[in-house]
Amino acid sequence: MRDDLIAAAEDLFAASGLDGVSLREITAAAGATNASAVQYHFGDRAGLVRAVVARHQEAVDARRHELLDAVVGPERGDGGGSAGPLPGLVRALVLSYAGELDRPGGAGYLRLLGDLLNHPRWAVDWQQHVESTGSYLRWRELVGRHLSPAAVRRHRRFVALRFTVTELARLGAMTHRHDGDRPDTDRAVAELVDLVTGLLTAPVTPTERSRTL
Repeated sequence: MRDDLIAAAEDLFAASGLDGVSLREITAAAGATNASAVQYHFGDRAGLVRAVVARHQEAVDARRHELLDAVVGPERGDGGGSAGPLPGLVRALVLSYAGELDRPGGAGYLRLLGDLLNHPRWAVDWQQHVESTGSYLRWRELVGRHLSPAAVRRHRRFVALRFTVTELARLGAMTHRHDGDRPDTDRAVAELVDLVTGLLTAPVTPTERSRTL
């Protein structure tokens, strides 16, 4: 039943998002006869959310390490080596998440994570959660070598992460539809790589405060 509840949550999150789904709907979709099934298996709604994310996080993390290895070579403990070309690093970020579009429940995971990273109440906690993963820390350090201090202060790397997940969530929602109107996923992902590269490299306009620093 635990796996059924997670699968039902993924499917409903893909269609309606984090705030558009009730625990009662998830319980019913999973075929649970006990109305308290979510509480029994996960403790509360937040526990179910964490379980959905955890179901996909390991694959995303492993995929990102593999993609980074292809760009800069295997990870080194001393933090040395080349940073690699920025477009290759951006592809590692985008494709690590885009791979979930082809996995069961992946569209729901992306929609959920995108909602969490944009949620006024949960955004900070989930930003810290994503940024604590090994492959993201590695990606963050490598990309930071390409950015100006001003771009780092403006949190360009996190903005790139949030934009990537949000756009892939939108793509996943379109792919999840069953009316035959499906997007060209490969083209959309390639376009997203270009957009994220542009986001990271866009000039930083100085503010009045930054001119005095």
